[in-house]
Amino acid sequence: MANTRLQLRKITKSPIFTAWYFFMGSTCVAMAEDWPQWMGRQRDNIWRETKIIESFSEDGAKVLWRHPIGGGYSGPAVAKGRVYLTDFRPELQSGEAADQRRHSRGIERIVCLDEADGNLLWEHSYPVTYSISYPAGPRCTPNVDDSRVYTLGAQGDLKCLDANTGEPRWSCNLPREYSTKPAIWGYAGHPLVVGDNLICIAGGTGSLVVAFDKYTGKENWRALSSSGQGYSPPLLLNSAGTDQLIIFHPDGVSSLAPSDGEEYWTVKYQATNGSVIMSPIKSGNMLYAAGYTKKNLMVKLSEDKPEATVVWQDIPNAAISPVNVQPIAHDGMLYGFHQDGTLLGVDFKTGARLWSSLEPLQSERPLRTGTAFIVRQEDRYWLFTEHGDLVIAKMNRRGYEELDRTHVLAPTDVAFGRKVVWAAPAFANRKIFLRNGNECICVDASRPPSAEQVRQ
Repeated sequence: MANTRLQLRKITKSPIFTAWYFFMGSTCVAMAEDWPQWMGRQRDNIWRETKIIESFSEDGAKVLWRHPIGGGYSGPAVAKGRVYLTDFRPELQSGEAADQRRHSRGIERIVCLDEADGNLLWEHSYPVTYSISYPAGPRCTPNVDDSRVYTLGAQGDLKCLDANTGEPRWSCNLPREYSTKPAIWGYAGHPLVVGDNLICIAGGTGSLVVAFDKYTGKENWRALSSSGQGYSPPLLLNSAGTDQLIIFHPDGVSSLAPSDGEEYWTVKYQATNGSVIMSPIKSGNMLYAAGYTKKNLMVKLSEDKPEATVVWQDIPNAAISPVNVQPIAHDGMLYGFHQDGTLLGVDFKTGARLWSSLEPLQSERPLRTGTAFIVRQEDRYWLFTEHGDLVIAKMNRRGYEELDRTHVLAPTDVAFGRKVVWAAPAFANRKIFLRNGNECICVDASRPPSAEQVRQ
């Protein structure tokens, strides 16, 4: 046995083994992927992992762990073996029950959990008084960048914490700093890291968009004014060989230089009640943005320089006007939930509606603001519905085909007289992380090995 251990030590210290281990280790790591921000690592709602289950077992989803949390519409972020969440804990009197419609004072928390077992690693909290509608909790998913995690609370409390310890690094109260106030539904534009900048939708005159030094919190630049800040997260794209920061706001769609905020172009748009929520979607040289009520806009990006021209706008009974959930584009199609809660399949270039379906929400009639989050994985789509169901489906130009469904979480929030769960899930390391207003759960989505693989 001693000789065996000695030989093993010699082998593991050899240059050949070191090179093999580095290669194989890198390969193994590459097979799994974190979900460190809203819509995933590349911010496109694509789950790039393989060896994922194709259906649920007869017992439903395999829940690996559960952790109690407070209210919120923000999704989890997963990075380096940790899960980051934000929530709201109301300030209650003795014997009083929590009710999102009555309680507006309490604390917002940033919570860090162990990805393996859901145990609490650290938490950071601060007091908050909500002045917004639907005061259930934060809206923005944490953004994990290296050793830092950035969060934005519903009232505009921007925080940078040490991702390992939870120690505060810097903070900024956006309404106070930029002489503005939260939009009616609170701050919901998920911050975006671009190089050394953290891009935020702040609001205020000349400061609709603010770039903070991600290390220190110092303001690097500010840009744009708008009649309202809206809720649309910023988008980074490259067109005409130029990186462009796309800002969808109640008065238009604007393109800025990420380095200094210089304005490249703006296309006019008129939102209803400031309701612009989706982040614009690029497909080829076309860019789509839309919102409430029945608004839609398609622009063509120039191939020669940073410019854009309107292709079509506000076509009646066409395209998708989303309210709560980001649409997704693939193979010349746009899929998403219209403001009435109907899932639509739309030709991306023309805006023509090719089909509609009520099946994802299992409703006989459209549900106002009906919501299901959509993520693409290989040739399938995963939907997490407002009823707390996980759905596996296929979508193409011909229509919607449901493959399987299971219930995983109880809806805990109230909207339009019905209970809902409106928090985006995270898909990381062959697991699915979901939350409602009571708990966060981790679902195993890894495909079990075949009998032949087991024998081998």
